[in-house]
Amino acid sequence: MTTIPARPRVLLRLVLRLLLRLLLGAALLLAVAGCGKEGSPPVKGPQPEDLPVYQVDTAFQLPASPTWERAERRGHLVVGVKEDQPYMGEKDPSSGRYSGFDIEIAKMMSAALGFDPKTIEFKTIASANRETALQNGQIDYYVGTYTINDNRKRQVGFAGPYFIAGQSLLVRKDEKDINGPEDLKGKKVCSATGSTPYQRLEKEYPEADLVAYDTYSVCVDNLLTYQVDAVSTDNTILMGYAAKVPEELKVVGTPFSKEPYGIGVPRSDNALRFALDDALAAIEKNGDWKRAYDATLGLSGVPAPPPPPIDRYPAS
Repeated sequence: MTTIPARPRVLLRLVLRLLLRLLLGAALLLAVAGCGKEGSPPVKGPQPEDLPVYQVDTAFQLPASPTWERAERRGHLVVGVKEDQPYMGEKDPSSGRYSGFDIEIAKMMSAALGFDPKTIEFKTIASANRETALQNGQIDYYVGTYTINDNRKRQVGFAGPYFIAGQSLLVRKDEKDINGPEDLKGKKVCSATGSTPYQRLEKEYPEADLVAYDTYSVCVDNLLTYQVDAVSTDNTILMGYAAKVPEELKVVGTPFSKEPYGIGVPRSDNALRFALDDALAAIEKNGDWKRAYDATLGLSGVPAPPPPPIDRYPAS
């Protein structure tokens, strides 16, 4: 029988220990991946071939709008959107393609203003930066679960509303203690910095332990990894996340607010605002609004509600 010298035996033990650690590390990674708790829900949603096609009004002119004039010289529109809201406004990281109901609204408005929707330059703008982006001319208009309220009307203009949402709560599927906002005392609740839902929680439910990030996807990451107890924003956004991983997440309770979504425009550009109001009325009448909803947010299983009345408030 051959005897292995002392030094080679030590080296052999070290190699075996290293291999064992590597195998354990790999097994741990596989276990974590199998739990589905390490990140955002997977990107999936509307397929391009299922989306409506919108007719471009090639004869459209709007010389009274400085925003439209700049876009015409540029040759395309620059539209601010969200990129982390499933079925509303989401960006596929592999292809760079944006999809969702808000994206379809942006495309319908582009066609109505005389620009091929395929030429839109989408820009992801966080909630806290929307007014600044419109005021500085970084974008021509904004479509991204943008609630119309009096405070914002002092800074920007709004066409619409084109949809009415309501604030709600997203929790893990095994959560038993949170069924509505009245159960948030001492709970860690996440929402987006500068958003209406965050401000409402801060004002009306001060006993909740609030956490804020620039995007809701980070909030959902933290919910899946047990760092927060709930995510709160509009039910449209939460329905999208829950629909992606129904075995992990659920929306609880009934909406506890009314959120009229509008299209944000530069405050002084009333010509553009009124043109977008006209375009919204037209798409609601010709069925494009419902077709867009059914192909996007309707995939969550919630049928299309009636479109809300448009608020054509006077020029200021």
